[in-house]
Amino acid sequence: MTIASSSPPSRLPVGGAAEAHSKPRTRRTEMGENRGDGRLAALFIAPALLGFVVFLLWPTLRGIYLSFTRFNLLTPAEWVGLDNYVRMVNDPIFWDSLTVTVEYVVINIGVQTVAALAIAVLLQRLTQSAMLRGIVLTPYLMSNVVAGLVWLWILDTQLGIGNEIISAVGADRIPFLADESWAIPTIALINVWRHVGYTALLLFAGLQAIPGDMYEAARVDGASEWRMFWRITMPLLRPVLAVVLIMTVIGSFQVFDTVAVTTAGGPANATNVLQYYIYGSAFGRFQFGYASAMSVALLVVLSAITVLQYRLTRAGRTDLG
Repeated sequence: MTIASSSPPSRLPVGGAAEAHSKPRTRRTEMGENRGDGRLAALFIAPALLGFVVFLLWPTLRGIYLSFTRFNLLTPAEWVGLDNYVRMVNDPIFWDSLTVTVEYVVINIGVQTVAALAIAVLLQRLTQSAMLRGIVLTPYLMSNVVAGLVWLWILDTQLGIGNEIISAVGADRIPFLADESWAIPTIALINVWRHVGYTALLLFAGLQAIPGDMYEAARVDGASEWRMFWRITMPLLRPVLAVVLIMTVIGSFQVFDTVAVTTAGGPANATNVLQYYIYGSAFGRFQFGYASAMSVALLVVLSAITVLQYRLTRAGRTDLG
């Protein structure tokens, strides 16, 4: 006589058999997987890192070294210590070029920021047509050299269509690029025309991140469009606007090609911006050591301005909850 066991048969939970036969994950296994991911990441980063080292890091370090030397490409670099920096401090043309550059930056950044912000708000509040955004961006697709040449022909004092229109309405022709008082504002506005669409689209992208519910709630409370702009749009757009300002200021200090194809630093050095003076010192007079010293000075100025802008605008923080 067989007596049945009173204890029920043991059952593994669903998936228990697989768990029972699976190998436990060890620290060594996880380290091996992380090492494999690290190698794959390094493989993807390598081309960009190589380009950074070859085209940015090495030229920067080389330029800093050359700033302490006398070098003209024909003879080996001769170490002169701080002589180039002393010469720079005592060079009136350097300070004049820096003043002209600051004047250009103030006009360019002021007009471009206001115009780009207005275009971005209009695109966001009135229409979000992709075709209209493409039209706004069109001038940015043109190179600075082409834009400079086109406006050089348009603004020509004798044959330019711009002065032909001015003359047709009975006003005197304006030597936009041939007069000392008009040259820098004209170059600044040419670059505003080219870059304002791109800047506007960057700000437009920042506006898209602002919740629409805030505007709806403000309308319910009776707020006007102007009040909503100052109380909602500007505070919440601040981080994006700060980054855009940092980018445009750095780019404005590096203006060169528009000046080179329109005025070549003239008339009477009225548009001799710092980058053009550096270029003339290096490739016109073969004073590469002195040009490198001015480049390092410009690097220091831009670094200081960037840090100051970042802190004053609190670019790393947002008011969005």
